[in-house]
Amino acid sequence: MGHSQADKAETHQKILRTAARQLREEGLDKLALADLMKHAGLTVGGFYKHFASRDDLVAEALESIDSEWARTVTEGEAKGDTATTIFEDAVDRYLSAKHRDGLGIGCVFAALAGDLARGGRRPREIATAKMSRAFGVIAKLFPSQRPREARSRAIVAFCTLVGALTLARVAADHALSAEIMGTVSKAVKELGRQKR
Repeated sequence: MGHSQADKAETHQKILRTAARQLREEGLDKLALADLMKHAGLTVGGFYKHFASRDDLVAEALESIDSEWARTVTEGEAKGDTATTIFEDAVDRYLSAKHRDGLGIGCVFAALAGDLARGGRRPREIATAKMSRAFGVIAKLFPSQRPREARSRAIVAFCTLVGALTLARVAADHALSAEIMGTVSKAVKELGRQKR
């Protein structure tokens, strides 16, 4: 790859990282190209060298948001952790003050569920694929379950965690926010310990 192609690829990734953060902080409808490019340290004119439209940017930015679940599983497996330990570590990371307070990082669903539900077909299809992959990753952390039961538990765990993080972010009372996360963390971890 030539120098200019490498620079273009790096600039493209910089725009995506900035867009992914801004989408989670501000929502799908509030992403303004001029503001995005300013935050990325670039000019608006350069945008169309990388994306055909704002919709293309939104779709690619949504696709670029990594799954924290997949990363936690990969790290846990590399350390030789058990599935239960990996699951509980993932729950702790998900329901943490860092994740709660970092609107521009982490789970796309806790940040954008309402926007995605009202969004166009393409963002919803991307979200659907991400959701399905998350269910599959989590289901593998319930190895003593039959596949259908493991998937059901994964869906319950994921949906419960997304709801808890969303409400913990809404709560203006930090004690209540912490109580929501602590209570749900305990319940979801128990779900992971149950045998069939």
